[in-house]
Amino acid sequence: MQTQIQFVSQTSKSLQFLPSIHDHHQTLNLNRYHNAAALAFSPKRRSLTLRTTNVSAMTSNSSHSDHANGFLDHHDFDRFAEVGNKLADAAGEVIRKYFRKKIDILQKEDLSPVTIADQAAEEAMVSIILENLPSHAIFGEEQGWRCKEKFADYVWVLDPIDGTKSFITGKPLFGTLIALLYKGKPILGIIDQPVLRERWIGISGKRTTLNGQEVSTRTCTKLSQAYLYTTSPHLFSGVAEEAFVRVRNKVKVPLYGCDCYAYALLASGFVDLVIESGLKPYDFLSLIPVIEGAGGVITDWKGHQLHWEASSDSQPTSFNVVAAGDKQIHQQALDSLQWQ
Repeated sequence: MQTQIQFVSQTSKSLQFLPSIHDHHQTLNLNRYHNAAALAFSPKRRSLTLRTTNVSAMTSNSSHSDHANGFLDHHDFDRFAEVGNKLADAAGEVIRKYFRKKIDILQKEDLSPVTIADQAAEEAMVSIILENLPSHAIFGEEQGWRCKEKFADYVWVLDPIDGTKSFITGKPLFGTLIALLYKGKPILGIIDQPVLRERWIGISGKRTTLNGQEVSTRTCTKLSQAYLYTTSPHLFSGVAEEAFVRVRNKVKVPLYGCDCYAYALLASGFVDLVIESGLKPYDFLSLIPVIEGAGGVITDWKGHQLHWEASSDSQPTSFNVVAAGDKQIHQQALDSLQWQ
C-alpha cells in the first residue's frame, strides 16, 4: 500500500517566506542533467539508533552497498538516480536565482541562518518527490518529516543549502545535499554545487562520478602528509576541540571554510581528511555513498558506521564525523582523536 504524504511544518510561521511553489515548479529547468543518471549509472524521534559496527579496518564502500544491493536491482537505482538529478536541477535553479542577491536573512530556533532560497529550494525538491515517488517519505532540514505514516522504507533526506553562511556571503562553496535512505541505509547521495555546476553522485555498489566522470580518492598513508579540512575550528568546543587539535597538529596542512564541498574535494582526490563535529543527519547522510563510492572511508569518531533511523518522531541530533581518502590515515586519525 502506498504511503500518502502530507506537509507537516516544524518551523515557526516567521520562516514561511512564500507559499508552496508546487503549482509552478514545472517551470524549473529540469533537463540539464536529466540524462546524467544514464551516463553515470548504467547497467521528531526521541532516541536515535546508531549502529556500532566498526568499519575502520574494512574495505571502503562494502558495508552499505552489500546491504543495499541485496534488496534492490539496477533498475531501482537508475530510477532513483534520475529523480535525484531532477531534485538537484530544481534546487539549483532556485538557488542561482538568489545567489549574491540582497535577500532577508532570518534565524531559526537554533540561531542558524535561513533564507528564502533555503525554503524555496526544499519545496522544489519536495514537489518532484511527490510527483515521481509518492510512496517515499521526506525529511528536510527546513520542514522536517513529510509523510502521513510514522515510518517508511524509503526516505529522502534533504539539505537544500548546506553552508548557508557561505551562501549569504557570496562564497560558492556551499552545496545541496540529497540522500535516499532504504531501511535506514544511505543508498544514494548527491553533493551539488549549483553555481559552479559540479555534481558528485554516489550510489551503493557503483563508482562515484563528478558530472558523469568517475572520481577516486588519493593514496595518503601518513597523517603527517595529509591535507585536512574542517568548516571552522570555532565549531569545536571542550573535549571535541582538544581531540581535533590533536589531529590538526599532526597533519601537513590544515584548511578551513568549505562546508560540504570539502567532502567533494576529498572524493575527487584533492584532500585527504575531513573532520567535523556536531553534524546533523541531513549534513552527512548524502556524503556516505559519495565518499565510499570514491574509495574513501567515512565514520563517526569511534570508527562506527554512521546510521540514522528517520521517522515522524526523529530528532536530528548531532554526530561527529571523520572522512578519509585512505583507510590508513583514517585509522591514524581515529587513534589521535582518542574518542571515548
